[in-house]
Amino acid sequence: MKTKIITIMLFSIVYLCNAQTTPPVKRKANVDFDAYEKLIPKVKAHRKNKLVDLPTFLKMAAEKGTVILDTRSDSLYKRKHVKGAIHLNFSDFTQQNLLRLIPSADTRILIYCNNNFVDDAANFASKVVVPVLVKKKIAPISLALNIPTYINLYGYGYRNVYELSELVSTLDKRITFEGTHVKNIAVNAQALKVN
Repeated sequence: MKTKIITIMLFSIVYLCNAQTTPPVKRKANVDFDAYEKLIPKVKAHRKNKLVDLPTFLKMAAEKGTVILDTRSDSLYKRKHVKGAIHLNFSDFTQQNLLRLIPSADTRILIYCNNNFVDDAANFASKVVVPVLVKKKIAPISLALNIPTYINLYGYGYRNVYELSELVSTLDKRITFEGTHVKNIAVNAQALKVN
């Protein structure tokens, strides 16, 4: 019995020593910048005819079978979003998550992001790089979430995607928002009326 225990212990020590000296196999990450770069011209050509103004966006949103997709952070979505929008945080984009939320690639999807709205920086902060803030002499550049959202939807096979092309005031009466921030404002306004 002692011999078996000693044999097992020695085998374990030899195995562990050998395991530590074997170099790990380096595997390439699932990142293919070249494929992404090849996708961009196709998406750019496709997107050109899928930019819509606010009246068209609202008309399409009211039609049956249309989905408004908000890909901002969960906290910003909960605070304030276009009424009727569904949410999938951009960092959670996977084929499985998209199929769970939007099962048919033929579904009409409307997208927007922070850079489509003004007058409410707390809920729709601009994604424009301001050269003065980065202390470089560069032209302002918009890093809008719309673009990677559109590219990824296209890459996952969704081609019926339309993007809001306008900069819209959050005070514009044509568009309705919902979320905790909107509810709080409504509750406060009601309280002021009562007093």
